[in-house]
Amino acid sequence: MFSTWSVPLRASKPAVAPSELTNSELVALCQQRLRPDRVAFAELLRRYQGHVDKLLYHLAPEWADRSDLSQEVWIRVYRNIRRLNEPAKFQGWLGRITTNLFYDELRRRKRSRGTLSLDAPLHLEDGSVEWDVPASDPGPVDHLMTQEFYTQLHQAIADLPEVFRTAIVLREIQGLAYEEIAAMTHVSLGTVKSRIARARQRLQVDLQPYLGRE
Repeated sequence: MFSTWSVPLRASKPAVAPSELTNSELVALCQQRLRPDRVAFAELLRRYQGHVDKLLYHLAPEWADRSDLSQEVWIRVYRNIRRLNEPAKFQGWLGRITTNLFYDELRRRKRSRGTLSLDAPLHLEDGSVEWDVPASDPGPVDHLMTQEFYTQLHQAIADLPEVFRTAIVLREIQGLAYEEIAAMTHVSLGTVKSRIARARQRLQVDLQPYLGRE
């Protein structure tokens, strides 16, 4: 007869907090359920919110409601994250969602003057996540934009005609291939290359006085 003391009890492995996971592990954790765990998703949002903000900041510098579009980005991510086959490619996937939503909204605004009217917190199907938490210290994007060169660079990008600005942002900031930009903007490959070349030329001219001082 076996003694109950003869079989050692196996200690359960403590769960790892989402904040301690790598980015790929965190994405994989968010993919495990039909809808992501709220704590894990909040951590994912915290890590990548700056990336979304920066991209929208360059794509739509004159829009006062970029935070509304940012929230819509995260709603799309929440609903579709399980479709991402490679967690390591999450940032690129997130960038494409952001860019596609920007283009959808841009086309809608050209058809009508209505605007998005989404409010924080981020409302999900199983609760809500505070996605736009005010902070006393400036974030990475704020630090970036306080530097003189980047302030002037941003202004130079903002002053570009819309089609030039979008093309250069998608290429230089989002890192999309020329073919991807052509497909996304519904123009020919040659037009994309021409727009990017002309945008670079204008930026170089606009920033020359500042660069000359350096």
